[in-house]
Amino acid sequence: MPEALNGADNSLLERARSIIALRQRQEWHHIGCAMRTRSGAVFAAVHLEAYVGRVAVCAEAIAVGMAGAAGDTDISVIVTVNRGGEVVAPCGICRERISDYAPDAEVIVPGAEGPERASIRTLLPNKYARAKN
Repeated sequence: MPEALNGADNSLLERARSIIALRQRQEWHHIGCAMRTRSGAVFAAVHLEAYVGRVAVCAEAIAVGMAGAAGDTDISVIVTVNRGGEVVAPCGICRERISDYAPDAEVIVPGAEGPERASIRTLLPNKYARAKN
């Protein structure tokens, strides 16, 4: 069941808004992301557009990669926003990626009364899993 945002969540949301406002390049950066790990570290990124759309990279993937480079991929909460600062839900591929790295992660998503927290398990029920041999 979705939960209301707390102070730390609101700070994370502002970080996502700040990174897209600061780093957006028209027609290249459409999404900003901020991710907090269980250690308390925050990683912020923008998505990377490409002339060939299939090679564009989501902001969530970049944030997870930055965390991986720092050795800290245990995601606690993640949020993405568009250039207008509105919260957007992660795409299906990003839901898979978030779930792979942190099956207990929370995601800030749009809600009926504003942004709210939801578990990645709620956003990705019946997750694909490789068969074990």
